Amino acid sequence: MIAFSPARGADASVTLVQQLVDAVTTAIEQQRLGPGMALPSIRDCAREHGISTFTVSAAYQRLVSQGWLIARPGAGYRVAPKRTVGALPPTATPWEAPRVSSGWLLSDIFADHSIPIKAGCGWLPGEWLNETGMHHALRQIARVPATQMAGYGHPYGYAPLREAIAASLATAGMAVDAQQLVLTQGVTHGLDLVARTLLRPGDTVIVEQPCYTNLLQLLRLSGLRIVTVARTAAGLDIDALTRIGALHEARALFVNTVLQNPTGSSVTMANAFRILQWAEQHGVWVIEDGISRELSDGPTPLLGALDGAQRVLSLGGFSKTISPSVRVGYIAGHRDVLRDVARTKMAVGLTSPEIMERVVHRVLTDGHYSAHVAHARERLTLAHAEVGRRMHECGLALWGEPQSGLFLWARLGGRWRGQGAKALAEQALQAGIWLAPGAYFEASEADTDWVRFNVAYSESPALWDFLRRAGATGAP
Repeated sequence: MIAFSPARGADASVTLVQQLVDAVTTAIEQQRLGPGMALPSIRDCAREHGISTFTVSAAYQRLVSQGWLIARPGAGYRVAPKRTVGALPPTATPWEAPRVSSGWLLSDIFADHSIPIKAGCGWLPGEWLNETGMHHALRQIARVPATQMAGYGHPYGYAPLREAIAASLATAGMAVDAQQLVLTQGVTHGLDLVARTLLRPGDTVIVEQPCYTNLLQLLRLSGLRIVTVARTAAGLDIDALTRIGALHEARALFVNTVLQNPTGSSVTMANAFRILQWAEQHGVWVIEDGISRELSDGPTPLLGALDGAQRVLSLGGFSKTISPSVRVGYIAGHRDVLRDVARTKMAVGLTSPEIMERVVHRVLTDGHYSAHVAHARERLTLAHAEVGRRMHECGLALWGEPQSGLFLWARLGGRWRGQGAKALAEQALQAGIWLAPGAYFEASEADTDWVRFNVAYSESPALWDFLRRAGATGAP
């Protein structure tokens, strides 16, 4: 019933435990094992296949946790009823395109792995990630005694990782120590902690237009009044910022300094100085999101370094370079402010996961991380060239050409010019293509004919065939 020929040594690409798990799940999928049928006992299975009882026990327990088997005292292991199996084949039900909505965007989208072409996503492809570094780090963490990870961890986060981040920031000119860093569950979590700590419902905050969509959502949830300032190729529109300062008593300015989401632009040094001058004049906190800093091909201003970590809080993280599922970020800034942020962090969610922080620390210090990031930058530069060429050929108008980072911000042509991109995004989903329409990035949520493209996912010919067929380009 179970076709299992264990591969060992150089012939084994996966562990014996996983090999046995795969053999059992295949037997269930092919209906050689049906619901309620008993599996061989641990001893019998081990004897029959020449493997240890520990291997069989671990495999059976994994199958129970995944919903394939059930374990009953005195009755051994049996195939679970079909309704409880947690890993049905992807072809078990036909694919149905989701409907574009704020709920899908903010939650379901991250669990939806069914869409073949993810031109609207915000992360690197899985095959681009540092798989070797992650596996090495996880193996190292598995050897850490449980007694060292029995508690909640430090409110500020894992100290060795904070020290490593502080050393990295020092190379960019920002002199902070570990007590000026609080670790978070990603940059978005950090933005939320900052908003909870520094702001109160009814306060006025300034954001870019267009703006990172999740920032807009969390500011609305916090009851804050949002005022927008136009993003330009150089950074923020300083003249518009000056007018806003005369009209509104803003408490904070949020700015995505490097390879901005969604435009891909970066703040110039001259623009950075003028932002800080304006903030000092008006007594405004500056919240700097630098999540994509490591993907930039050249030096970019770090507002926290220019400010001396006084009025600026600098946020960063590792979802763009290590893995989106590694939810580890940081906030760097003034020691007194960070003390308050740590209190907020503990009040709303206790400590951040030290195990993940240890994994990130291992990845950063294993000696291969810099080469991995450099390779990712090279691949992104090539993707920018290819996707940009296709856009020019198709008549899409580019907002800018950063040549690095994840994003290109493009305006639709053809019959969609001036009609908005929401309807096109709905149509694209029916074709298995995820687009990110401009409305996601507007504080007013107004439909626009701009679309954010992730260049790492936008080289598929099917994407460009769809855009031409839909009349979204000027190409025939």
